[in-house]
Amino acid sequence: MSAFELVVDGRNIVGEGPTWDNRRNCLWWTDIMSKLLFKLDWPSRTLSSFAMPRRVGSLGLCESGRLILGFEDGVFLHEPGTDQFQCVASIEPEIIMNRLNDGKVGPDGAFWVGSMDERNPRRASGSLYRVTMAGCEKKVTDVIVSNGLAWSADGKAMVHTDSSVPAIDLWDFNVAAGTISNRRRIAHPDNDTGRPDGGAFDLNGHYWSAGVSAGCLNCWDMAGRLIKRIDMPTPHPTMPCFAGPDLRTVFVTSLRSMGDKTDLTAWPHSGGLFVTDLGVAGVPITRFKDQ
Repeated sequence: MSAFELVVDGRNIVGEGPTWDNRRNCLWWTDIMSKLLFKLDWPSRTLSSFAMPRRVGSLGLCESGRLILGFEDGVFLHEPGTDQFQCVASIEPEIIMNRLNDGKVGPDGAFWVGSMDERNPRRASGSLYRVTMAGCEKKVTDVIVSNGLAWSADGKAMVHTDSSVPAIDLWDFNVAAGTISNRRRIAHPDNDTGRPDGGAFDLNGHYWSAGVSAGCLNCWDMAGRLIKRIDMPTPHPTMPCFAGPDLRTVFVTSLRSMGDKTDLTAWPHSGGLFVTDLGVAGVPITRFKDQ
């Protein structure tokens, strides 16, 4: 296992949603608060950025080659490098204190995305949604900060977290029906352990979670046991992403502003993009069925 390397000193306010694009051989991610979408061509390490009309909390890849974006108030299809945006679903326009947060394409080819409360203190006004070209279904309610979506390699298990509870939930997942059932709360990681932000599964059936409050990556088994902790050179990592041709390269986004007066002299690369090798391959991504 190698140490973390700083790949992009992006100083993102809230870097999120790293997504490996195997067709373009690049990594996409977003800085939510800056309304920017980033693309890193991995072979050349060439970085591009694109201004977005609204905050993008999450993203995924489409079968057509387009991106699917979770804007703060809805889900849109986007042709990269253009100003073309097609609305798939408007979500919670009437709940003004909420915005969409973490989202991923599931093994069912749908975009799963959750909302969060932006008030202080936060309340359980958020939900988790399943979005297809045919419409939008609400799947989970009473969420404070929806986060951590990831699926096991066989597609039979889904993890969903609430960063503010904080809690890690495991669900049974039916790929054919796009349904979830049998919810189990397997862990309650505290601030010192690392509140669960974004997550990803490896091929060994372990769930890697960004410990956003503790500067680490945590590896959980499906019984809710913490089996490994890896400290990071940033106090607030936000999401890991398995990438590269063999899915053994791991990118991790981070944030620079937590409202907690982080010492940026001590942590000058907060908000950067980091890379490492965790010694295991990740679960391949699925593309959104937009065709």
